[in-house]
Amino acid sequence: MLMTAADYRESLRAYAPRVFLNGQAVGSVADEPLLAPGINAVGTAYDFAHVAEYAPIMTARQNTSGKTVNRMLHIDETSADLLQKLEAVRLVCKVSGCAQRYLTHDALNGIFQATRRADDAHGTDYSQRFLAYMHAVQDADLTLGIAMTDAKGDRSKRPGQQLNPDTYVHIVERRAGGIVIRGTKAIVTGAPYMHEFLVMPCRTHTAEDAAFAVCCAVKVDAPGVTIVARPAGRPGESAAKFSAKYGQSTGVVMFDDVFVPHDRVFMAGEYAEAGFLTTSYATHHRHSCIGARAGFGDLLIGAGALMVEANGLDPDRHSHIRDAMVELITITEGFYACGVASSVYCTKDPAGSVMPDAVYSNIGKLLLATKIYDMHRLAHYVSGGLIVALPGPDEDHNPETEAALSAVLAGRSDIPAAKRLDVSRLIEDLTVSHQAGWYSVISLHGGGSPEAMKREIWRNYPVMEKTALAETLLDRGIAAGDQRPSKQPGRCCATGCEVPAPLSDAAE
Repeated sequence: MLMTAADYRESLRAYAPRVFLNGQAVGSVADEPLLAPGINAVGTAYDFAHVAEYAPIMTARQNTSGKTVNRMLHIDETSADLLQKLEAVRLVCKVSGCAQRYLTHDALNGIFQATRRADDAHGTDYSQRFLAYMHAVQDADLTLGIAMTDAKGDRSKRPGQQLNPDTYVHIVERRAGGIVIRGTKAIVTGAPYMHEFLVMPCRTHTAEDAAFAVCCAVKVDAPGVTIVARPAGRPGESAAKFSAKYGQSTGVVMFDDVFVPHDRVFMAGEYAEAGFLTTSYATHHRHSCIGARAGFGDLLIGAGALMVEANGLDPDRHSHIRDAMVELITITEGFYACGVASSVYCTKDPAGSVMPDAVYSNIGKLLLATKIYDMHRLAHYVSGGLIVALPGPDEDHNPETEAALSAVLAGRSDIPAAKRLDVSRLIEDLTVSHQAGWYSVISLHGGGSPEAMKREIWRNYPVMEKTALAETLLDRGIAAGDQRPSKQPGRCCATGCEVPAPLSDAAE
């Protein structure tokens, strides 16, 4: 079943999570105005799957079941899958800013790989448990919250060394029918309006920290789960031209002796494989983040162009405006190109899925994380200072001031002042509001800090191969036995790269 946005909103009524928002208990998540922009944002990933034009990228055939599922729940098997997922994420995020649901996709793909690895190493049956669970999620078309980032406590200490062990989620009891977990996940996007949580480790662990190496599925309203959340976007604010409709809540999720049945446990102490899961998810997620921020870049480019027009400027005649717009375009499409390269040069995983190229994924994510502030600066440059100097929107309907303001705050004579003011407030909302700050921080730290990406780039990049090249050019040479297989981004893997099918062919 493929739900619509309306179906998704209605489905939330079947759950009764314990949610606190602005110090008050939430009675009905589906009816809470302060959460409506977040529910709207997730809804875009549902509704686009029903638009014939976008069905080829928004849906996919799941090979393990033979069923058509939402792209955000699909296991990628080819480079074409990765490219279409990238396009799907960009599509929903250029409308919603951040549709959240792609996190579900990234976690499912990471767990799919990690459970197979755990089974091969330890003789467990995690992969079969997970496959059964995933098929149930796909059949019901659920959205899963990713409970990964722990509270962490003292960052200089490992999980097992914390004075308060509940700063990390960990196993406190093993029973015949399952496990009991306790601890805190500090940043869970969309937490109040998820159907379930996928609890995952956020770092590598040692044998001493095996209790913290846990991966499992927990219903949002399971006994012992408490969500402390913030509003989604800027609901009810007349000046919020974008985030009054679309936004994201985040929540601190506390697990207080939550029982998890064995069929929902996908890792319980296998610390080496849990470390692999962390890295695998990060690679998938950084690849998706590229599409998400490219969608946000589309919003800024479009809003900037409208503002330039409303101001009466012509980029063909005003080169400084054209240069700023081109730089904004270059940043957006530059990191998106890394996502495309990462898709094309993916590698096959033993589980049967594909992994985006780690170097290109991390370079793309590092670029967007550090260039988000330049994107804001460029939008400000082409827009002018009006975006932060406008009177409040109530003045637009004040009979004492409306006419005078309309007369002096217009730009081009053929563009009404009201339109210019709307575009100004849109850019204000996207780049200088507290919601804009949220987009900046999740761009910088979402999916790991820039330091984590630099570490992965250095770890995966074939620096020794470049050293060998330089030595050869210096006529020093290296022994044939010292040469290593190429890992250079852009070179074919041992099995060769698949040429992605055109979108029209994929639809057939």
